[in-house]
Amino acid sequence: MKSIGKKRWAIAEGYIPAQSTGTTRQLRSHETACLLNASDQDAHVEITIFYKDRDPGGPHKLTVPARRTLHQRYCDLGVAADMDYSSVIESDVPIVVQHTRLDSRKEALALLSTVAYSSD
Repeated sequence: MKSIGKKRWAIAEGYIPAQSTGTTRQLRSHETACLLNASDQDAHVEITIFYKDRDPGGPHKLTVPARRTLHQRYCDLGVAADMDYSSVIESDVPIVVQHTRLDSRKEALALLSTVAYSSD
């Protein structure tokens, strides 16, 4: 399959609510970078986290196998709740990046999703 997407992405808005009404991992408040690699080769990805009051974190290295998707939770990269952050995602092959937040502070869950910004 022909690759689609870009090699460099940015998600400027990041915030993981500390409160959750859900008790299972699926229903706890979280944010995720959804990565799609439609190409025929593995994508070697680096995620760098930027904060308002400290030096960047990472780069966090991961691999998205060829013709696969990976949903990477930011809390699993060490991003704490109740903290503003942004991220830059770089890949050696074109990928598509989508940002998703599940906010379960109230019983009526809120889900936000948007495609990230690409600079190339």
